[in-house]
Amino acid sequence: MSTYYTKSEARSATATAKQQYKRSGKASTRILLEEATAASKYETFDIFLSHASKDADLILGVKAILENQGYKVYVDWVDDAQLDRSKVTTQTAELLRTRMRQSKSLVWVATEAASDSKWMPWELGYFDGFKPNQVAILPLVDNAYETFKGQEYLAIYPIVGKDIYRTGASDVFVEGAGRGWTTLKNFASGSANFRSY
Repeated sequence: MSTYYTKSEARSATATAKQQYKRSGKASTRILLEEATAASKYETFDIFLSHASKDADLILGVKAILENQGYKVYVDWVDDAQLDRSKVTTQTAELLRTRMRQSKSLVWVATEAASDSKWMPWELGYFDGFKPNQVAILPLVDNAYETFKGQEYLAIYPIVGKDIYRTGASDVFVEGAGRGWTTLKNFASGSANFRSY
């Protein structure tokens, strides 16, 4: 049975990232912005991380977790610190389109704050239209074993979860009802080759 990433795991990864930066007294947003340099217009990313900006502390942890697994992760306010997500502008939209085209997959971080986001539904729709089958939902929950029930339209996308192979090795999977499964590694490489159960 797959389990989900938890908010406590994200917070723990945030704390570790802060220790690595040796600036634990600063806010997560500030740490990320200080470390950021504008991404090259030709750079590619494994994962475009779609998230609610209200979840900055959690997102720092999710980004660290994914990067520790070897993925190059795009977070708009990190890689393009000049963006102002609080305002919907054509310039911001065009830059986000460019970054989505530079990304192999989109992982939509589902939290309570996600339903209030101005940008997340737009990012999801754009990416799904541009790269069908390369969108997955990563529920960030309180308990790893709880049932995820997000907004109704999210049910059409596969879910990111953790599980263990019969050999005992753990991995991160992308599972879709009726579609089968693949590893996050394959998914983030741009390969949506789902295997049957």
